Amino acid sequence: MDFAYSSRVEALRARVVAFMHAEVFPAEERFAQELAQGERWQPTRIMELLKERARAEGLWNLFLPESEFGAGLTNLEYAPLAELMGQSMLGSEPFNCSAPDTGNMEVLVRYGSEQQKQRWLIPLLEGRIRSAFAMTEPEVASSDATNMRATAMIDGQHWVINGRKWWTSGACDPRCEVLIFMGLTDPEAPRHQQHSMVLVPIDTPGVKVIRPLTVFGYDDAPHGHAEVVFDEVRVPLDHVILGPGRGFEIAQGRLGPGRIHHCMRSLGMAERALSLACQRALSRQAFGKPLARLGGNADLIAESRIEIDMARLLTLRAADMMDRLGNKVARSEIAQIKVVAPNVALRVIDRAIQLHGGAGVSADTPLAYMYAMQRTLRLADGPDEVHRAAIAKYELERYRAPH
Repeated sequence: MDFAYSSRVEALRARVVAFMHAEVFPAEERFAQELAQGERWQPTRIMELLKERARAEGLWNLFLPESEFGAGLTNLEYAPLAELMGQSMLGSEPFNCSAPDTGNMEVLVRYGSEQQKQRWLIPLLEGRIRSAFAMTEPEVASSDATNMRATAMIDGQHWVINGRKWWTSGACDPRCEVLIFMGLTDPEAPRHQQHSMVLVPIDTPGVKVIRPLTVFGYDDAPHGHAEVVFDEVRVPLDHVILGPGRGFEIAQGRLGPGRIHHCMRSLGMAERALSLACQRALSRQAFGKPLARLGGNADLIAESRIEIDMARLLTLRAADMMDRLGNKVARSEIAQIKVVAPNVALRVIDRAIQLHGGAGVSADTPLAYMYAMQRTLRLADGPDEVHRAAIAKYELERYRAPH
């Protein structure tokens, strides 16, 4: 593959870099202050202002590949932009490129009906509403998604939905208007044709947001990660996406691009941690020397540089294969980056924390929050063990004797 970015991508990178330094990084402190001083579960003024400015500059909906709704970038073209966005704790929301909305919008673009697109996709693309994705359940091991027991059953002209979901990111946000619910429809069908995805307006009777969950003590307000109960929730039949029993088919289409996004944001976070580590190592002295000249600190910085660059190349390779050959052909590469990217980011962030000492584990630097986010990512998009098992399976298939 050609590792050089196209002139179009280089121009977009320059614009995103300029916006990050002029607008996003300076807004981080104000964002934290607004959360601390106001109602935590209401949108912050600074985030809404950033969104207005990014949209005015044309830095909006950059994530959608092969679509008239977004910038039309390929996965490979969007990857370096996602990395830049991942450097800030404010994430990708200023650009309307944040999860789970990106994945939900891709689902609607690829699989939604015209009615579904008009009702939910267009407001999401315009940043007027937000959404959530309800799949994980507290009662079962959700690393095997076929374990899902929450149900979506047809009753006359309605879907009747029952069950308990958690880690439904975004459901606490007052701007959230719709959830994509994945539930068991036909337990007698083939294993990967038993589940359906149904659009559920969050104000439907029977939808109850029980509580926001915390991640290592962080509540991620005003977005949050909710536990949600669905109690005899009824929505019209036309709220199903693609059709009954198509849930896993949709999920596979949704997860490929989303994994590239997560991985590149992780590498952006690692880059910021390495930058903070280097600044600390050069400015801080102990025992009469800069930290950069003490012990093995130089080796740790070098190792971080090497690991980030290796992980980036692997992620770009996966993106290139997805674009040229499709998600199915790139399935091993996609699984590989899901293991590599957050683990590399964790190691880099941990080294930066060590160089910062007590400041590294405090709220005075972003490092502790970054660490929590990356540790969570090793579960959120499927545990490492599941991805490793898949990689081994694909590798062993190459050596099996043909029947």
